[in-house]
Amino acid sequence: MSIQLTDIVKSFKTDRVLDSLSLGVSRGETLVLFGPSGAGKTVLLRLIAGVIDPDEGRIVINGVDMEGVEPEERGIGMAFQNFALFPHMDAHANIASPLTARRRTRADIEDRVNEVAELLKIRHVLGHKPKELSNGQKQRTALGRALAAEPSILLLDDPLRNVDAKLRFEMRLELPRLLKAQEATVIYVTQDYKEAMALGDRIAVMGAHGIAQVGTPEDIYLTPADTTIARLFGDPAINLLDVVPEQGGGGPEIQLSGARMPLDTAYAGVVGRPCILGIRPETIRFTEAGAPGVIPVEIEAETPLNEKTVTLAATRAGREILISRPAGTPGPDRGTAHIAIDPSGALLFDQATGKRIHPGESA
Repeated sequence: MSIQLTDIVKSFKTDRVLDSLSLGVSRGETLVLFGPSGAGKTVLLRLIAGVIDPDEGRIVINGVDMEGVEPEERGIGMAFQNFALFPHMDAHANIASPLTARRRTRADIEDRVNEVAELLKIRHVLGHKPKELSNGQKQRTALGRALAAEPSILLLDDPLRNVDAKLRFEMRLELPRLLKAQEATVIYVTQDYKEAMALGDRIAVMGAHGIAQVGTPEDIYLTPADTTIARLFGDPAINLLDVVPEQGGGGPEIQLSGARMPLDTAYAGVVGRPCILGIRPETIRFTEAGAPGVIPVEIEAETPLNEKTVTLAATRAGREILISRPAGTPGPDRGTAHIAIDPSGALLFDQATGKRIHPGESA
């Protein structure tokens, strides 16, 4: 089923949480809602589910306007942060409850509950009631209940928040496969950018009162709409340096540590405009002195992080730069070093607004 939200407004007293929000989710798509706490992600799920009503705007599911349609009539599976488990039922009965309501056979129910419990690693607690479960087990039980009924639409509110790191990693691999197999339309809330990148066909980044950017994980990472979004995605974080592009002999360029770094010629229109240069740490490499565009830096610290090594360096003006390279790759750990930056990977943002400057844009 498809979901279409048009000009949604929702306020609580004087606090306007969502302001003229519009968003579409295609049939069978997994859309991740990503953003900080308080951005309105859970509110948006509750509006779609029918738990609360919008002040303004339309919610259309599979071509049908949901105004006046009760939650139980919307054909939606939900797993919210507060678990909402039946306290008098054990985990097995909680997961089975939507199947029992549909009068599925006992054999079908057993097969489905065991399948979901195996995926979520909770078969050993199926006989336990909610008060006997840890928060992580409660969360997985709530997720299992949502998955068991194989609904056409799934609303998942940070369902792996209380899960340990190992299982969380495994679920990032398994959940997409399961959701695709069910052909469900999914809206998945998370504050973990790695989870958003792993699970989403598209990501909707929520900002103040609405959607700040929608795109594929690659779009969001490589072409963030502003510096705020650029900072949210990536570990280590993107380097953001104040610069003013100049006109060089071969096109636009900037100066770092007294060296000239060329920019893509498509940025010729922003020469003289105060900008912020965005450079992902993994796009910077150590190199030998003397090559064109090489920038001298001083190594301040080096930190091994399992699969990568992160180096903190400083330009001659004292501006810090993070450099990331695969673990085991040789690189300097002290003293003066030289780096090269691929101009095609450099981003420019307007210094006043933080908005990304598109290639070809003029000052």
